[in-house]
Amino acid sequence: MRHSLDETDRRIAAALLIAPRASWRTLAHCLDLSERTVVRRAGPLYADGTLRATVVRSPVRFPGLIPLALRVRCRPNRVRAVAATLARRPDTVWVDVLGGGDEISTILHLNGPEARNTLLLRDLPATPAVASWTSHTLLRVFPTSFAWSGDLLSDRETALLRSTDPLSNGVLSTSAPEPTEPLLDAPSIELIEALSANGRAGYTELAARTGLSPLTARRRVDALIRGWVVRLATEVDLALLGCHAEALLWLTVSPGALNATGEALSRHPRVRFAAATTGPANLLLAVAVTDLSALYTFLTETIGALDRITTIETTPILATAKRTGLTRPAW
Repeated sequence: MRHSLDETDRRIAAALLIAPRASWRTLAHCLDLSERTVVRRAGPLYADGTLRATVVRSPVRFPGLIPLALRVRCRPNRVRAVAATLARRPDTVWVDVLGGGDEISTILHLNGPEARNTLLLRDLPATPAVASWTSHTLLRVFPTSFAWSGDLLSDRETALLRSTDPLSNGVLSTSAPEPTEPLLDAPSIELIEALSANGRAGYTELAARTGLSPLTARRRVDALIRGWVVRLATEVDLALLGCHAEALLWLTVSPGALNATGEALSRHPRVRFAAATTGPANLLLAVAVTDLSALYTFLTETIGALDRITTIETTPILATAKRTGLTRPAW
């Protein structure tokens, strides 16, 4: 895994955040690079694990899934161990160490009430290293933020990439899903599992794994993405893209302004995740910026300009154990 990227590598990585399955030719066209340059740069980034492609299930299309945000306080000398344990769970989507090094934030997609109750009523109470926790159900995720690209691409490049690649995360910027319900049978579930392991797997490879023809596999993948069953994701250490300060913001917004505020903030180039939640704070944001000065500017100028926000809690992210369902190698 790389410790630094040059400008071309960062731009390619940013494009792959928007369109994780984009072809090398599409990336070259949108970034005004040669296809040979894209292949020569992007191939090694995937080979050494700097970039990883996957998909994340959408709870909207899996009614049994319960999307939950947990804030877990631990003994400081056990926080890494607890984070590692959470990261190994197949139902965690992200796991971050926060604040002073004694708190973990995690997003889980739990398979129903029994799994939720087992976690909250049995597993966490039985863990000596865990001091306390709070749980917050995600009521609505604002999908526009999934097209986050670190502000590394021009508006023209971003628009071109979204228009050229029909399966880019720009598709998720609309407020309503496609009207056609995708077929969630055994082959589609196998496709989702295969794409979770490798979001850039070719259609021939996907067909061999599922028993479908390559053309049918292509149509199924298209339907799964357009139908919001899964979203494509590229995992990368955001520090490599120049974002050296990440934080979670827990905002309290007047109920009548919650939807409009969430929609507006999800479009901000510094916001990579936005969701309405239960609990004292009702809007959760994940923010990635260049440095602490940029974080201060975001808090004072962007958040400060919204008068329907009544309180804010800012928790810096110190370390990441898991993102988009993929465990970081250091953990």
